Amino acid sequence: MARKRSDPKEEALRAARALNPRPEAVADPEFTSSEFFDARDLVQVKYEMLRRARQDGSTVSGAAATFGFSRPSFYETKAAFEASGLPGLLPKRPGPRRAYKLSEAVMERLREAAAADPALSSGDLAELAQAEFGLRVHPRSIERALARRPKDQRGPTR
Repeated sequence: MARKRSDPKEEALRAARALNPRPEAVADPEFTSSEFFDARDLVQVKYEMLRRARQDGSTVSGAAATFGFSRPSFYETKAAFEASGLPGLLPKRPGPRRAYKLSEAVMERLREAAAADPALSSGDLAELAQAEFGLRVHPRSIERALARRPKDQRGPTR
């Protein structure tokens, strides 16, 4: 079986989360005939889509279709670019952005319990969150949330 050769640019794009998952959907002639334009580079594709609609007078629907995107994706890309520039064109990291279950009210109660009884483990605090707030929280999540506080406000964790 022949082994596929690794392309350094493709590996770099993948590492930066900028590898276009659908380069074959890019139908723009510049991307199919030029060595400079690379349909695998998601940031370049998105930027050119925005530029085409703004500078060259292409319609939003036309530009989005030519570059393999939907109209809603075009508008999301445009808003991200206007808010953050080129870095806004990179896909966001997957997964939760914060500990959404552990609100400030929940954390305050857990801090109080930990301060009142330093022998409480993170497992005990998880049981407290279940009993008082109806939240199923992994003990490690509680440990991480407690560790995020400034050092001068930290209590004991186990």
